[in-house]
Amino acid sequence: MPALPFARLLGLPPRRAVESLVPRRTFDDVILPPETRRALDEALAQVTQHDLIFNKWGLGERHPTGLALAFNFAGPPGTGKTICAEALAQSLGRRLFLVRYAELESLWMGETPKNVAAIFRTAREEGAVLFFDEADAIASKRSTSPSTGFQRESNTVVSVLLQELEWYNGVVIFATNLAANFDPAFERRIRTHVLFEMPGAAEREKIWRVQLHPTRTPLDSDVNFADLASRYEVSGGDIRNAVLKAALAAAARPGPNSAKRIQQRDLEAGIESVLAGKQVMRQSLFTDVETAGPEQALLAEAMHARRLLGYAFVLGAVAFLLALIALVAVLLK
Repeated sequence: MPALPFARLLGLPPRRAVESLVPRRTFDDVILPPETRRALDEALAQVTQHDLIFNKWGLGERHPTGLALAFNFAGPPGTGKTICAEALAQSLGRRLFLVRYAELESLWMGETPKNVAAIFRTAREEGAVLFFDEADAIASKRSTSPSTGFQRESNTVVSVLLQELEWYNGVVIFATNLAANFDPAFERRIRTHVLFEMPGAAEREKIWRVQLHPTRTPLDSDVNFADLASRYEVSGGDIRNAVLKAALAAAARPGPNSAKRIQQRDLEAGIESVLAGKQVMRQSLFTDVETAGPEQALLAEAMHARRLLGYAFVLGAVAFLLALIALVAVLLK
């Protein structure tokens, strides 16, 4: 798979667009709400019974296309989508191909669709489970008026993806936080949609517990997981980060290591730090985003559009300058 040209142009070390993993985590490693777990069990049953239905029962002869077992894992960040993709591959005894579309996308026209086709070809040869993270970027709604090269390229990528799904006889998992952005034709090829909801208090308490080693992690007697679960309505990913922050705070305290313990205040400070960080990421033009009126929202959109127009103007000016330099160089020869 070719490295992303952006990285080469900027002199950055290229990341791999596709990472081949031997899955080790199982469904026992993730705590899910009951409805999500039932939907996952249904998805797994479709995979295990696929040979019976399409081969032994002959439905494959009546439905020669659309054989791909395409699943959509939709939900907020940190709710277990990636872990469950790995667990599904592990239960099938297959490798997991983790696809990062940001690294797959090429600067050069026509390269990205070729990269998408190459991924499906390689996964077909190795019998791997394909996992597209942030899939709304690759399967977004196609434009009806592709007036720019970027729009034409984006439409082509979606068309190639749909074609590959038609003929791919394997398991493909798409994960997204923005399922509403999917192209309608892509949605029709999804066999099962699994909604990953935020965990409830009972699930959160279990998540707090499983983040710590049952025998080796030193906990103070004041640690109360039920209290943490009831006070903080957060995702499993948030809890994981909070536990790591709490462990670091406890380990950094002065004194012998044998006397150090993770205390309730460490866990509380950890989750408060995680929430504070998320609040920073949600900052907008206005101090109080939640109470911003429609006029302010329109102003924010207008300013965003103005910035984009400015970027386009700068790029156009640079292109014009380069063309002018090239013309002068030709005339001087």
